[in-house]
Amino acid sequence: MDLDVAQVRAFVRTAEELHFGRAAGQLAISQQALSKRIARLESLLGTELSQRGGNGVRLTEAGQRFLLPARQAVAAADAAVAAVVVTDDPLRVDVWGHLYAPMRTLAQVAGRAGKLTLGHGRDLPSVTTALLRGDIDAAFGRVHHPPLPAGLAHRLVRLEPVDAVLSEDHPLAAEPALRPDQLRGNMLWAPGPLNRLDFLHRFADRFAIQNTATSVNLGLAHFLAEMTEEPRRFSLVPADVPLPKVPGLCSVPLVDPTPLYAWSLLWRTGNGHPGLNSLTAACAGEAGRRRWLEYDPARDWLPEPPTSDPGPGSE
Repeated sequence: MDLDVAQVRAFVRTAEELHFGRAAGQLAISQQALSKRIARLESLLGTELSQRGGNGVRLTEAGQRFLLPARQAVAAADAAVAAVVVTDDPLRVDVWGHLYAPMRTLAQVAGRAGKLTLGHGRDLPSVTTALLRGDIDAAFGRVHHPPLPAGLAHRLVRLEPVDAVLSEDHPLAAEPALRPDQLRGNMLWAPGPLNRLDFLHRFADRFAIQNTATSVNLGLAHFLAEMTEEPRRFSLVPADVPLPKVPGLCSVPLVDPTPLYAWSLLWRTGNGHPGLNSLTAACAGEAGRRRWLEYDPARDWLPEPPTSDPGPGSE
């Protein structure tokens, strides 16, 4: 049985959107053409893959089983084309975790990674969706549990020490360094709900920080300026992030253990863009020169042990 890639792609996009109109728009075809492609695929397979209802599209049991291998088939077809078609198209890279300035790390490797175009994702779920759709080629930010969707891989790039940022009026502001447990009884100032901020949430759980408060993320300067309004507030910022000139602000290193923020590259398996290997190689080279991946479990703390998938060339 020979599958038509266009028909399989139509099914995959519809399964991801669960809406014929949005899926057709993503593929730049009419809804009628989309429906015909899926109908022909179902006829070839001899089974119904999806059902249209009042609230959108629902996958049948057969459709749910077919989705993962269908995604893999589309990715393989795209990789096969990319392997023989020379392209000067830049690598499309999204970033997330903007408060912690992910661009500054990419800026240190961009010159050796070929042509890049950078975008701004909202968060990890929105970026993984864009990768699975093929809207972007790679992404950069913090990858955390639960496991990534099937069809995606990641590579650890950098483990960055995290500092406590405090008001100069905070009782601990004059300390040369702080243990995380010294922050108990103080208020963790967060740029959004903790259940959406995995690193801060896990830090609070691990070190028994029970008092938390939430701001609105209007940028790092606004966030830190609000934090200094209350002397008992503190937050966490990767040590290499340039702090804005906020009056009354100071940062103190954290030790015993030092929390580490993990930055990773993320991509769709089977993506054959030549810039992807260049970017991962540039990141690996910079990590070796700057010792970005040093980790000592007796000295450092991570929400989960550092793991890394192999680079895209070995998928």
